[in-house]
Amino acid sequence: MMAIGGAIGGAACGGTEDRGGSDTLAKIRARGEILWGADLQGGEPFVYPDPENPQRLIGFDVDIMDAVARRLGVKARMVQCAWSNLVPSLERGDFDVVINGLEATDERKRRILLSDPYYVYAETLTIRAGASYRSVFDLLGKRVGTLNQTYAHDILRLLPIETVLYEGTEEPYRDLELGRTDAVLLDSIIAERYGCIPSKPSLQCVPYDMARGTYVIGLRKEDRELKQAIDGAIAAMRKDGELKRVLEGLKLWDARQTDFVPAESAVARKRHFDSQMLAQFLAAAWVTLKVSVLSFLLAVPLGLLLAVARIYGALPVRAFARGYIEVFRGTPVLLQLFVLYYGLGGYVNLGPMTAAVVGLGLNYAAYEAEVYRGALLAIPRGQSEAARALGLSPWQTLRHVLVPQGFRIALPPSTNDFIALLKDSSLVSTITVIELTKRMSVDAVDMGSYLIPGLLCAGLYLLLSLPLAELARRLERRLARDQRPQAL
Repeated sequence: MMAIGGAIGGAACGGTEDRGGSDTLAKIRARGEILWGADLQGGEPFVYPDPENPQRLIGFDVDIMDAVARRLGVKARMVQCAWSNLVPSLERGDFDVVINGLEATDERKRRILLSDPYYVYAETLTIRAGASYRSVFDLLGKRVGTLNQTYAHDILRLLPIETVLYEGTEEPYRDLELGRTDAVLLDSIIAERYGCIPSKPSLQCVPYDMARGTYVIGLRKEDRELKQAIDGAIAAMRKDGELKRVLEGLKLWDARQTDFVPAESAVARKRHFDSQMLAQFLAAAWVTLKVSVLSFLLAVPLGLLLAVARIYGALPVRAFARGYIEVFRGTPVLLQLFVLYYGLGGYVNLGPMTAAVVGLGLNYAAYEAEVYRGALLAIPRGQSEAARALGLSPWQTLRHVLVPQGFRIALPPSTNDFIALLKDSSLVSTITVIELTKRMSVDAVDMGSYLIPGLLCAGLYLLLSLPLAELARRLERRLARDQRPQAL
């Protein structure tokens, strides 16, 4: 148990001045504490705030690390880090070890050192009540949810199954309840707390272990002395019964802890950049472009309508338009996507792509409204007066005089907004859409390097944005009174 203020070493993946090396164990003892990386989003039972005292962290990982640290003669301090960045941040020296339900996968064995196991889990298949599925082989061609960088993900990738990736432990089961997926494959320790629970009577767990695996502590490749010390601490905990007492205290001890025999894994394999990976990147780029274009096609007319309502509407209409703009500009688009997809899922069950387009479209409509409002207000008043003198109605004046001129003024900032939207589309990966940035992060883990996937991702973003910028520039030149090309 530990206080959050002293437990979390940094808001991001950071918190130590040491950068690894073979003398890490000596540095830990000189410092008097061992820094361990984890993600609070993993929730109960791994590491989470105590409901009775939110300033204190409790959980499975906290107890294990406290016991290990005590046997090393130091204290333990947690460093908050996003789950997907735990291993890269360990490698760059942001903390000494990783312990966060870290599974002993083949990819991790190649990349970092892994301690002896301290917990045995099963891969549990969760389905909707009444479904006939009894194994992953019954789900060929179906949508199955899991977490990225897990043993379950490795299993699903071997089969012709549409894998839906999540970052949190609650979201996969929420989507399964709503019928957005056909099953969820995750660790038993997660399924028993978030899937097959009384508050979710529509879900049930298949009563067979799909596979078994182990949780371990991750260390840098050069820290063999530290690994030996941690392995010794875990062995001592098994011998004197402390490990069993910790697990029993959290109701995690079961028969798997004594009858597990590690099997040779043939699941994960290190990937190299090839034509198949390039094809996956191109498919993800198409998803990014499709989401961006459709979202902007929603944002433009809605933004124009809000701008006109705010300038020319009656008082209630102006108040509504202003309220809409302030709400969507003043709250993060990521929060809006979560609310739309998960928060309103029980009332409006949108698919991932639909929710992505609607969420980004509604958000950018607020920004476009201000762009168009500024453009309309920039038109000289004489234009409206001349239109009235010619006998045009207010609607005709708006349609034939003001909006065309406002479009020319608004074109440059609108182009900038679209390019910004193209990049913001990376946020839709949080609602299970595999777009360009998500594809990059998945393949970077498979390759063990972010260099090639990162450069390819950046190149594809440029290929998507540059033609649009050039098209907008040419359109500006056609619409501009000043035809000098160097000005544009």
